[in-house]
Amino acid sequence: MNILSPSILAADFYKLGEQLREVETAGVRYLHIDVMDGAFVPSISFGMPVISTIRKHTGLFFDVHLMIEKPERYLEEFAKCGADLINFHVEATKDVESVIRQIRGLGKKAGITIKPNTPAEAVKPYLGQVDMVLVMTVEPGFGGQKLIPHCLDKVRAVREMADAMGLDGVHGPALDIEVDGGIDRENVHLALEAGANVIVAGSAVFRGDAEANARALLEKMEG
Repeated sequence: MNILSPSILAADFYKLGEQLREVETAGVRYLHIDVMDGAFVPSISFGMPVISTIRKHTGLFFDVHLMIEKPERYLEEFAKCGADLINFHVEATKDVESVIRQIRGLGKKAGITIKPNTPAEAVKPYLGQVDMVLVMTVEPGFGGQKLIPHCLDKVRAVREMADAMGLDGVHGPALDIEVDGGIDRENVHLALEAGANVIVAGSAVFRGDAEANARALLEKMEG
């Protein structure tokens, strides 16, 4: 099953509630929430107060992407404020397996993420322990970037590793693989063909008419 996960990093925060209702009306079920600390990535975004506030008003699945150093410091807080899945960077911690165990211990789904320069093989030891692998297709930290084409080769590699291991995922017979960065209606088919089934889109959804954009992207993903 293909899932669209709009990134609120690109939303208009003055009318965030309205835009969330629009994407829900369009049929979106996931919401991608980028948390940046200004250390692991140059930018600072938002944290627990924003997540807990919108959690009260939507039943969307919260796909929380932690772009922070030592994510283990804040897992309990993100679980409490409403995350459904907590995705962290393998580059951001010294003990990936421990962080995965902590997330699962909090009753949440666990995901791991790799930057464009991190090889696909970096996730192999953990594939049987997580629900999702997020392959960044831009450098993390800023919205509105163009997709880096060679990153899709890593999506293929992760999908092949998962298939070879016979993994069971959240939505079907294989591990969920998410892509984040520069995805729009014109190139989403490339990500899907590479083996991704969860698509993050920021500007492609929230720039302009969020409901119409989400509908159009979902149609492309279904086709």
